[in-house]
Amino acid sequence: MDRLTAMQVFADVAASGSFTASAERLGMSRAMVTRYVAEMEQWLGARLLQRTTRRVTLTDAGEQALRRCLQMLALAEETEDEVAPPDGTLRGQLRLTSSMSFGHAHLAAAISDFLALHPQLKIDLNVGDAALNLVEARIDLAIRISSEPDPALIARPLASCESVLVASPAYLAAQGWPQQPADLARHRCLGYANFGRSTWRFGRSGEWQSVSVPTRFTANEATVLLHAALAGGGIALQPTYLAAPLLASGQLQQVLGEWAVPQMTIYALYASRRHLSPAVRALLDFLLARFAGAPWDQAP
Repeated sequence: MDRLTAMQVFADVAASGSFTASAERLGMSRAMVTRYVAEMEQWLGARLLQRTTRRVTLTDAGEQALRRCLQMLALAEETEDEVAPPDGTLRGQLRLTSSMSFGHAHLAAAISDFLALHPQLKIDLNVGDAALNLVEARIDLAIRISSEPDPALIARPLASCESVLVASPAYLAAQGWPQQPADLARHRCLGYANFGRSTWRFGRSGEWQSVSVPTRFTANEATVLLHAALAGGGIALQPTYLAAPLLASGQLQQVLGEWAVPQMTIYALYASRRHLSPAVRALLDFLLARFAGAPWDQAP
């Protein structure tokens, strides 16, 4: 078997903690993933992974082997970049990660347009809000929304991320409009588990206040809460990149619009490497141009 591929499979299993997850992500059968890992263990003469019914973890030998494998895989990628065709054609595969909501709303279309410009390139997008070690997971670029990006990573701002409070017309007709943040105490609020679940901040005239809100329905994904708001489930704090079209159509209405809520930033994050591959650099430049002055980055 190809040892370079075996190292790639082993590194992916170490990052995912699952043979099945790696098989799905790599587009091969679980049996083939198992064979590649067995090939690695036979080659190195050591058990690299500890298998349990719930998760796969690294042994001590596996941790040492993973560090070396990642170094060799990075070297292989750099070598491919250095001997790239003289016509500048981008080849190979990039691995990205982003939140589900931004991936669905804007990134999927951007990636499709980028790939149309580079037909020899492939992109694998992992959606989810869970924090990933970009090196171990072999992620080339992470698109994250944050007020304080990881200082260990290089962060390039793509766009600002404004948020607004929204509710359906039916909900507001039945429950009334809150006139000030304190009024939210008598409303059904939809809480985002990863950000201000039950405490929302509001600002006006340079002064900020924190308000405890009742959240019987919380979720770890913004799109879920958006659909709950559309269904009349309550008031939700939503990024304008999701809510703007629905506000324009009247399906949602903005609540407490005279009050500001904390602003965040959409970042492209990547590990601090000596050389950024031409493909990653091209994608980064494309996204920077694509989202500069995005029409959804300001609250209505």
